[in-house]
Amino acid sequence: MSVKDSDKAPDFSLPDQDGTIRSLADFAGKKLVLFFYPKANTGG
Repeated sequence: MSVKDSDKAPDFSLPDQDGTIRSLADFAGKKLVLFFYPKANTGG
C-alpha cells in the first residue's frame, strides 16, 4: 500500500518508544504529526 500527499493515513497500531501499543485511533480528534523514515533501518 502506498500513501500519497494529502491522503488520510490508514488505521494502524505500532509500539511507541516505551513499547506501549499505540493506534492511530487513539489520537482521533487531536492534531497529530507522523514522521516516516523509510530508510532508517536499511543499509547504505
